[in-house]
Amino acid sequence: MHYENTKSHLAHIFTIYIENIGDSMQDGLDRIDRHMLEILQRNGRMPVVELAERVALSATACQRRLKKLEDSGVIQRYAAILDPVALGQQIHAFVRVSIERQSQDVTEAFERAIRERPEVRACYVMTGDLDFLLQVCTPDLQAFAEFSMKVLIGLPGVKDVRSSLVLEAIKQDQGYALPP
Repeated sequence: MHYENTKSHLAHIFTIYIENIGDSMQDGLDRIDRHMLEILQRNGRMPVVELAERVALSATACQRRLKKLEDSGVIQRYAAILDPVALGQQIHAFVRVSIERQSQDVTEAFERAIRERPEVRACYVMTGDLDFLLQVCTPDLQAFAEFSMKVLIGLPGVKDVRSSLVLEAIKQDQGYALPP
């Protein structure tokens, strides 16, 4: 009982991100696993007992499946999804970055520097005519300009930076479509 309550409280605190469902685990996801994941993506705070009721399992069986999903890496971590505007992060931008030459040393130096920048919420290596796509949040336009013109331009290997400010978010879904 204590273990279920502990897991239940943990589920109350956090929301689930589900990423990188590997082919081997994807084949092992049955209808109940997928249903659990769909529910938890919408409400990661749901107590295990309630989740069990929603998927028609006993709390023990539900807990066992939840542990399997965590241990296999389908559920990577639990996290609270915060409102950036409520935290004073008013400016949201996508920044396209091209680097001078695509050597391993230059790329690794750029990636190390980006990992240290709190303004950068996400960084993706891209195909096509750009090398990296950054998602950046700052408190105001002045902070964004300073980051873009002073910090970003000075990072190792940066050749070109192009920014697009977000005017309105039409969709910001944290969940993933699950295989049938």
